Amino acid sequence: MERSRLEAFSDGVFAVAITLLALDLVVAGPGHGSLVEQLGDRWPSFVAYLISFFTIGVIWVNHHALLRNVAAVDRTLLFVNLVLLLFVVLIPFATRTMAEYVTTGGQDAHVSMALYAAVFEAMGLSFAAMFAWTMGEGRTIQAVPRAAQRAAWVRFSPGMLAYLVAIGVAFVSAPAALAIVGLVAVYYVFERTPQG
Repeated sequence: MERSRLEAFSDGVFAVAITLLALDLVVAGPGHGSLVEQLGDRWPSFVAYLISFFTIGVIWVNHHALLRNVAAVDRTLLFVNLVLLLFVVLIPFATRTMAEYVTTGGQDAHVSMALYAAVFEAMGLSFAAMFAWTMGEGRTIQAVPRAAQRAAWVRFSPGMLAYLVAIGVAFVSAPAALAIVGLVAVYYVFERTPQG
């Protein structure tokens, strides 16, 4: 399969996932209190949207950078990419669920936040698997030296660790876990994630 087909399919999935996020940005409308109150009541949806939007956007940017150096697409890469896309498409579901429950308190708030962080962790692990695939002999157009590979893994790993921490913190404080996931998004917006 040509790399361009893999990129085009993946780009479509990323676009759908980002679009699905926006569909949950609604307010009840006139007759349900002032607009300011409605917006205030929906703050979790807006915060979750921003975090998830930027996370999907960063994944898309880094996915493009990673594939740009791939010499040839094989069956293994196709399936690893599908697993990544599976979790990208789950992000809108996890975002909506978390936004609905995070302010309710109790067990549901904790579980919804843990689910949100777990989907991000699974997405991070699947992206790591894709990155690891590119490190195989002859899989990239330009070989990445061992020292550069190690440095890339060091830069790449904080997100996966932070998502694990967020899963645990979610059972103590859902808002604190949301802050951790948000900080990961900020980190990757400014950090140049490894390129194969």
